[in-house]
Amino acid sequence: MNGRLPVTTAYNESSTERIPGRSWTVRLTGHSDRTASVSCSTVACRMPPRSRNLAALRTFAAQHAAAHARAATIRPNASCHCRAQHCAAHQAKVRCAGGVVMILRHDPTVGREWTVEEVCESCAPLIAHATIVGRADRARSAATTKPAKKVPTPARSSVPTGFSSPSDPAAGDPPRRRRPRSGPRRPRRPRNGQGH
Repeated sequence: MNGRLPVTTAYNESSTERIPGRSWTVRLTGHSDRTASVSCSTVACRMPPRSRNLAALRTFAAQHAAAHARAATIRPNASCHCRAQHCAAHQAKVRCAGGVVMILRHDPTVGREWTVEEVCESCAPLIAHATIVGRADRARSAATTKPAKKVPTPARSSVPTGFSSPSDPAAGDPPRRRRPRSGPRRPRRPRNGQGH
């Protein structure tokens, strides 16, 4: 051993090296007490409390998944997430090719899961119930001789539907933190049949 530290390289936007395609899943889960809850694969996302108002929770879940799709910058050098899942989302076998697209997948007949994924242009049209919601900027994916301009990025961009998305594509999900409540607590209203 020569005593040198290992060399590591950071993610660079102009890099042509493939990086794993990302995926976010928002799920609506029913419970035995006739309530339901919404969960997101991004741990830092704030979800509404369990509720019996299924329509409101379903609307929230759809909007939350769409907000993930809008907040994510599609990376031109992302590998196909569908291929990483052995193309289980479609029957026809194709070779992954083309640019990177962002899809939103939701089966309205089941209505319990919304998935946002970075996939290739070959897989996207074969995936059932998927809508292409964005494409990678091809100008960025072409190799250029000019060095990329350094632009400071904010630590995190806030999204109005209850989550924060990391701005660094190489960063993982931030740890979940509880925010202190502001102002005095309101007394809970008694539920039907539980009056004082």
